[in-house]
Amino acid sequence: MNQPGQQTAHAGSGSFIPAPRQDMEYICADCGAKNEIKSREPIRCRECGHRIMYKKRTKRMVQFEAR
Repeated sequence: MNQPGQQTAHAGSGSFIPAPRQDMEYICADCGAKNEIKSREPIRCRECGHRIMYKKRTKRMVQFEAR
């Protein structure tokens, strides 16, 4: 069952428009600069050229059910 306001692939006229891709924000492991990297873009810091990047934590609540 869907929640009110939720869009589904089979609702309405049958046309489903996916959400536009957002740039992912990463933090450089070397200098700490914030970088927005698109898909298919090389993973490299724009400030120092370092190749190790940390993905920024999501703002959504993440909750797991314990067994």
